[in-house]
Amino acid sequence: MEKLFIEQTKGTPQIDFDPDRNELRIKGQSYPENAFKFYEPVLEWVDQYLTVADGLIMLRIEFSMPYINTSSSKCIMMLIEKLEQAYLHGHKIVVHWYYDPENESSLECAEEFKEDLQLPFEIIPA
Repeated sequence: MEKLFIEQTKGTPQIDFDPDRNELRIKGQSYPENAFKFYEPVLEWVDQYLTVADGLIMLRIEFSMPYINTSSSKCIMMLIEKLEQAYLHGHKIVVHWYYDPENESSLECAEEFKEDLQLPFEIIPA
């Protein structure tokens, strides 16, 4: 499976998913004009990855997103729900959400995503 890399722009985060290292990284602000169009290849890539991935792998996901608009939040939640389902079906998945301690809204955003998840989800000051 090929790596997925999308360059960061002013309004979109960098997407760096490396299947060989079992690491998914999303870094940067997210307020694209059309969040669903931006995140569609990301969600499709994750679907493919989870289909071919062996349940014994340890998938590490890192989010470092200082600002996320409402439509991007919906897409990130869709991604997290996919990861939660994979976790509940035996995949070993850990989410690390990095936030700036001086950015209170970033922490609140992470705490909202973490609510009601069984998936290991660590909120880490950066």
